[in-house]
Amino acid sequence: MGRVTVRRPMRRVVLDDDTRRALSRPDTLAVEEPLEIRVGGEPVVVTMRTPGDDLDLAFGFLLTEGLLEDPTGVTTGVHCADTGPDGRPTFNVLELTLAPGAALKGLAGRRTFGMTSACGICGSATIDAVADRAARDLSDDRTTVRAGVLLGLPGALRDRQSVFDRTGGLHAAGLFTTDGELVALREDVGRHNAVDKVLGHAAREIGWPLTGHVLMVSGRASFELAQKAWMAGVPVLAAVSAPSSLAVDLAERAGMTLVGFLRPPSMNVYTCEQRVLVDQR
Repeated sequence: MGRVTVRRPMRRVVLDDDTRRALSRPDTLAVEEPLEIRVGGEPVVVTMRTPGDDLDLAFGFLLTEGLLEDPTGVTTGVHCADTGPDGRPTFNVLELTLAPGAALKGLAGRRTFGMTSACGICGSATIDAVADRAARDLSDDRTTVRAGVLLGLPGALRDRQSVFDRTGGLHAAGLFTTDGELVALREDVGRHNAVDKVLGHAAREIGWPLTGHVLMVSGRASFELAQKAWMAGVPVLAAVSAPSSLAVDLAERAGMTLVGFLRPPSMNVYTCEQRVLVDQR
């Protein structure tokens, strides 16, 4: 696995009423490197990510983009070792092997995906396109979660952000049960990568789709995160910050509960509010 953090020189400048000083010292930064995912020798996507949990990332991406129907379609994943300009080994190409009879859907005539750490949606411009790929309606999902449990999730997520503590530069995503038990947590420079890592890990460990769970993200709830939650069959998406208008529209179409500004002691419930039990703690 590649390095998750690096040390770089930095000059800290402090100017206030009583102090004028500059101090040179090293700082710890989150690593951002490309990962190329190949399936059967063919490149599928290049994404900018924080190294680590690359197999989970690949599974999550393929599943939430609708390219893979379930995790059993992939049998192995192996890094192709190389060296970077500094002579250190890199692990920035991941080769996946499909199970006999398995195939990726929707790749014919399609160019390789290109993704930055800031943009997760590729090839889907409309809610209708996502709906066609998701092929599931969450409105009949009877999952409920107590408001008190939801209010405890931001703290549970933050307490386990070990790399963020050192760098201040990573997004986090966590998958929880409706009782607030953490199933998996991942960090990454890209919010969509953090979600793919969590969903990919959970898919390999407990199956697909991931009904009956809550997906919690450390930043805003964007369209691509709502898309990934829908594709995963997750009935509740909660975010520390604001949702976008398109994320709300998509959640409403999906029958998914979308919670924003989840910061104790309050939250905003934008869609399918019946799943949030306000009168229970």
